[in-house]
Amino acid sequence: MSQQRTGPTDGPDFPDLPEATVARLPEYLRALHHLAEDGHDTVSSEGLAAAAGVNSAKLRKDLSHLGRTGTRGVGYDVTLLIDQIEQVLGLTHRRAVALVGVGNLGHALAGYAGFGTRGFRIAALFDADHSRVGEHINGLVVRHIDDLPEVVDQESISIAVIATPAHAAQHVADRLVEAGVTSVLNFAPCVLNVPDGVDVRKVDLAIELQILSFHEHRKSALTALPAAVQKPGRVGMANRLGGEAVAT
Repeated sequence: MSQQRTGPTDGPDFPDLPEATVARLPEYLRALHHLAEDGHDTVSSEGLAAAAGVNSAKLRKDLSHLGRTGTRGVGYDVTLLIDQIEQVLGLTHRRAVALVGVGNLGHALAGYAGFGTRGFRIAALFDADHSRVGEHINGLVVRHIDDLPEVVDQESISIAVIATPAHAAQHVADRLVEAGVTSVLNFAPCVLNVPDGVDVRKVDLAIELQILSFHEHRKSALTALPAAVQKPGRVGMANRLGGEAVAT
């Protein structure tokens, strides 16, 4: 996943976080929820880092931006850290999300139960195909995209997911912005042009597979080399957190 645009953080009490830290916070939150479900009240920085797939020094630095430091010999209070990260990420209440495009991918996203446990609810489904309008998916009725402004206002929607073909994505993005949406998760394989103040995150599964293909190709090339010239060096190593490349 790659970031196309980010907006400024407003508010004097809001932590000024590096983008790399923001990208890792959801990983920490996921790991903390698993620890809480397993009955853990505290966790060491090493234990949380291992669960989140980062090194402990990076984790401690990230959490220091939140004003959190673990207690020596005890670690971090799991519940308190969950509350603080959810507060920073704006997950203290479930955010309403609109999903545009209910083809195969959109259908799958609309039925994904994981959104509800991560602080979101799919509040509305839209499509431009009249044959899909009126279809019931996971308790919601698909609306025509012309209904966007009315529904966005009624449901107080500020985040939308685009799961349309690439050729339709820019038009959909324009209509979402016109309706008042200010954050977009784009699954269409294209770059969107949006005004300042609108954030876009792009998920391109083909790109992620191509990156994995590079690593497979590199492994094959190294395997084919004589053992004497093989080196374990690092080529563009990065932690792929939530699809975001974060330099180590």
